[in-house]
Amino acid sequence: MGPKKSSLQSKTMVALLRGINVGGKHRLPMPQLAEIFAEANCTQVRTYIQSGNVIFCAAPSVVEGISACIARKIEQRFGFASPVVLRTAEQMARTVRDNPFLRAGVPAQALHVYFLADLPDAGAVKYLDPERSVPDAFRVLDQQIYLHLPNGMARTKLTNAYFDSKLSTVSTARNWATVLALLELMQA
Repeated sequence: MGPKKSSLQSKTMVALLRGINVGGKHRLPMPQLAEIFAEANCTQVRTYIQSGNVIFCAAPSVVEGISACIARKIEQRFGFASPVVLRTAEQMARTVRDNPFLRAGVPAQALHVYFLADLPDAGAVKYLDPERSVPDAFRVLDQQIYLHLPNGMARTKLTNAYFDSKLSTVSTARNWATVLALLELMQA
């Protein structure tokens, strides 16, 4: 058995930014985004594709305020707001393991996940409309909304705006291939 990890040791994290480099809006070059994380005392900073996925390591004291810090720096340097949602490697592994649609045999290309900044209130979840965008389906588990979108993300009414307003939080979406790639990079 190896040595016990100290609670002061760095954690591997992923920052999921919303609305970066989508449709020609909110342009933010990934090298500059990585630089912002490095300036915020993050180490081993790597980005994945151009849509605001940053894998990094940081001490718990840094992780505690990193979402607000990064969002503030982006707004100062680039002039737009971009919410930052964090997940640990363990949380990402749980997200992959717990996907109810994958376990039901839904094709991976029809799967997406909204990552929520906060744990939604159970009462608010209960009032989400399961018929909002048929044939699309969703399941809320912890701080994730699992989506089965047979016609794709562009055609659904299950949007960030819908879930954010109903659940009083902030969300950012990733397709299933990106979720799997991020987990693999975090575990490397």
